[in-house]
Amino acid sequence: MALVQRADALAAQGEYQQAAAFYSRVVGHGDPDLHVAALLGLAECRYRMDEDDAAVETWRLATQAPDTPVSWIAWRQLAAARVRQGDLRGALDAYRQADRRAPKEAKAEIASRLGWLNKELGNQRAAGRYFGRSRAGGIDQPIVTYAILAVTIAIGLFQMVGGAQGDAVTNLLMLDKVAVARGEYWRLLSVVLVHAGLLHLAFNMYALYLVGPLVERIYGRWQYLLMYVLSGIAGSVLSYIFLAENAVGASGAIFGLFGVVFIAFRVHNPLLGRGADAIARQIGFLIVFNLVLDLGLIGGGVGIDIFAHIGGLIAGVWLGLILLPTGLRLADLWQHPAGAPAATVPLSGALRVGGVLLLVAVLLVGLQLGTTIRTGGGTLGATQGTAERAAVVQARAGESLLVRVSR
Repeated sequence: MALVQRADALAAQGEYQQAAAFYSRVVGHGDPDLHVAALLGLAECRYRMDEDDAAVETWRLATQAPDTPVSWIAWRQLAAARVRQGDLRGALDAYRQADRRAPKEAKAEIASRLGWLNKELGNQRAAGRYFGRSRAGGIDQPIVTYAILAVTIAIGLFQMVGGAQGDAVTNLLMLDKVAVARGEYWRLLSVVLVHAGLLHLAFNMYALYLVGPLVERIYGRWQYLLMYVLSGIAGSVLSYIFLAENAVGASGAIFGLFGVVFIAFRVHNPLLGRGADAIARQIGFLIVFNLVLDLGLIGGGVGIDIFAHIGGLIAGVWLGLILLPTGLRLADLWQHPAGAPAATVPLSGALRVGGVLLLVAVLLVGLQLGTTIRTGGGTLGATQGTAERAAVVQARAGESLLVRVSR
């Protein structure tokens, strides 16, 4: 380690010949980390001394060593050397190897290189995919968003054309408040899959198409899915507490995504390109506009579940604040001087998990509160008297189908 540090200091001073001598003494060390670090340093010195062939061979040797946290640098440098030699296919393979090993903060740059190489080699489709990853901080296409869109649209269309079976699907999945009080808790989430007609479905799916990919690219697939699920449940729980009517629609979850984007661009500063930034800047306006529109429609006698919107929005803001983006952020573009405090200190993994569990606990309390309000502290199970059950059935028959709309 002392030899490597000495070589690093000499290389920083431009003493490449002496630095190379120190690096060479460490090459072949039994610790792969030291061995690869020495090879990388030696290759850089040889490149600086215009010994291009020797530098390329040294980078190649580094790629053949056991993987270490810096092996991706050897692959990246080897790829760049292949480009200089005119071997674009060799460079493409090397950049792919670098991409597999690179940390998240380096993936956007490598994706850009892969996009350029694919474009030069005539593979326009792959080039577009990699350029998209580059603009998204190195993250792939929003597969989870597309999957949610496909499933929700398929179920929504089946509701409309399925006749009695379509009605059965609606009855099974909608937020039936009495059924939830009886223990059918899946309805708190399944409600996001059913809608009240084509216009309602189209509005919600268009909103999801706009905002879903942003959240998925900022936070990654699994965190995005968690946000969608918990925001949808949060909207259902608040609706369950404050409204007696049944409900359908995904707009509680979509308002949650609005909240995520609103807070993410003010706290985490993700880098997603001009188009994404333009949409993100409008999110605050869209949130206020939709809530004001909700109030106006409710005043006009239209059934709008504003509590679902508010519940999803609050959950989304909370999750966007406590969870850490996986894509490239503005803070990733520089390092703070030694000893200087960072502008923001990200929460530890344990605190982020604790924040999610806190939200889950709040939702469980809200669920219990809603059930208590709805049943008067009792249950709606098999112990009810016949007269009570008949009254409940009659009440359910008279309830209106309250529709959530996200415009």
